[in-house]
Amino acid sequence: MTESLLFRGASVLGAESADILVKDGVIAEVGSGLSAAGARVIDADGLVALPGLVDLHTHLREPGYEASETVLSGTRAAAAGGFTAVFAMPNTSPVADSAGVVEQELALGEAAGYATVQPIGAVTVGQKGERLAELGAMASSRAQVRVFSDDGFCVWDPLIMRRALEYVKAFDGVIAQHAQDPRLTEGAQLNEGAVSAELGLAGWPAVAEESIIARDILLAEHVGSRLHVCHLSTAGSVDLIRWAKKRGVAVTAEVTPHHLLLTDELARGYDARFKVNPPLRTQEDVLAVREGLADGTIDIVATDHAPHPSEAKACEWQAAANGMVGLESALRVVHQAMVQTGLLGWEDVARVMSAAPARIGSLTGHGTPIAAGQPAEFTLYDAAAQGVFAEADLHGQSTNSPYLGRDLPGKVLWTVHRGSLTLEDGVLATLGAHS
Repeated sequence: MTESLLFRGASVLGAESADILVKDGVIAEVGSGLSAAGARVIDADGLVALPGLVDLHTHLREPGYEASETVLSGTRAAAAGGFTAVFAMPNTSPVADSAGVVEQELALGEAAGYATVQPIGAVTVGQKGERLAELGAMASSRAQVRVFSDDGFCVWDPLIMRRALEYVKAFDGVIAQHAQDPRLTEGAQLNEGAVSAELGLAGWPAVAEESIIARDILLAEHVGSRLHVCHLSTAGSVDLIRWAKKRGVAVTAEVTPHHLLLTDELARGYDARFKVNPPLRTQEDVLAVREGLADGTIDIVATDHAPHPSEAKACEWQAAANGMVGLESALRVVHQAMVQTGLLGWEDVARVMSAAPARIGSLTGHGTPIAAGQPAEFTLYDAAAQGVFAEADLHGQSTNSPYLGRDLPGKVLWTVHRGSLTLEDGVLATLGAHS
């Protein structure tokens, strides 16, 4: 039995204040002037209460790359960022392309306790793009996988992509595509444009992303299956998703926090913290993806949290690994890029960072309203706070954040997962198995 918790004066979705009573892993009551004998009372006056955040695109690195991250360290980072569930990408070693590996990841998440870990299965064996992985076995395993992706590798063969889309229809699965034509991006280092030309770095054209998205929209329409586009980054990609939705194609799309805020201009110092796949684009692209998120063309924000050891970033640009950590900073960046600009309200943030990702990933028990009878999965955020993002804000094993030294609004103070505190007044809780 978990501790009863009574949060007083929280602003649910930024609206009027209310008390939230948690008992036995469930929200027992939401209202004013609540009381409960023996409950721990927490002052939440003025804090924004949001459903627990859900990340559809996280790299936890375990098994195989524990020098970068583990399931435990990654879910601690998630809890610190207000997340109660993360979908773990399959680029592990061994690759998560079988029932055994996804069940191992699920068990590691359960043992850690800081957030629900829902594995994503690889589309092809070894992410090699040659033959389909055991999609059905992963779907019927204890992990109940419903999202499949070859992650950093595009499912480039159109016949394999079609077959994957057809296969997952049987259990309402979704193929999450990394849209990158490999032939158009050979040796690419930075968004193709003025900055890449001036720096002498091989360009990464927008059409390499857009051409794959266009093809896959047509395949999904032909098959009648669900397609999800990972980390969309260009204005043209937004236009394609908008067109597809008007046609009634079952397509969803995500944008990362960094593509909502950062541009390729940051690469001028050759600081590899800003090297990512897909690359940071132009200010025009940033404004377009913001608009796409605001008008519902883009469905969700997903972090693409990609930890790397320091030596993978502290080197020349061409040799550096792609990727940024993003779990702890995601809500603060969305606050700056979307809420402070008036493009989204807190109810919208709850939709794009909790309800919609849970729905797309078929994850039950998350993304639910903060209401009586619902699972106690929520976070409390101090929207009035302001501060410089620092290494002390990072709780995973890697520090490759593009926001270090940057002033960001807000601070996540409390995270409740399965009715228990995983973050207490901005400090990670010590859970039983890790005390």
